[in-house]
Amino acid sequence: MASQNFDPAANSIAAACKGATPSRGATWDPVGKRLQQELMTFTMPGDTGISAFPESGNLFKWVGTIHGADGTAYEDLRYKLSLELPRGYPYNVPMVKLLTPCYHPNMDTQGNICLDILKDKWSALYDVRTILLSIHSRRGEPSIDSPLNRHTAELRKTLTAFKKYLQETYLKQVTSQEPSPRLPSLSLCCLLKFSSDGLSFL
Repeated sequence: MASQNFDPAANSIAAACKGATPSRGATWDPVGKRLQQELMTFTMPGDTGISAFPESGNLFKWVGTIHGADGTAYEDLRYKLSLELPRGYPYNVPMVKLLTPCYHPNMDTQGNICLDILKDKWSALYDVRTILLSIHSRRGEPSIDSPLNRHTAELRKTLTAFKKYLQETYLKQVTSQEPSPRLPSLSLCCLLKFSSDGLSFL
């Protein structure tokens, strides 16, 4: 009988660790090593408001979650994103889209995000954590001069009306979506081991 304490996030990370493990005699390629190191950062205590893990054991396809920052119109709201990492990562920019539509001047209804580091300002020094932190910051400090969503930019001039509309649209959108997976438990973090051969699952 299946366990009632199923943890989707923990299962996804465990699958990624197992599925990405090289066969005997093989070695990790540079991209695989880097992605495993990035995965490790999300299993440790640190940044609040962001999380990410591979989807279905695929290290090149992640699901991220961003929580609204305190003191902003997005406080207490949670948004999911998809991140597709190209084989040329980190030299090629990842494809990032919102899975939870976000009412924001720099984000449109199709999930597109207007952010310079996702375009011409991308650097190989950036990682998944950098992307999520940048989007988290942009939500609190939008660029009104070149909005992707002009209706939102106009409404934002009246903060009370903007927040009311934001809350209403968010509630409508999330009611049709499944709850976001929980963060991996401490017990999972204890099972992850990082060595010179990469990240493995004990």
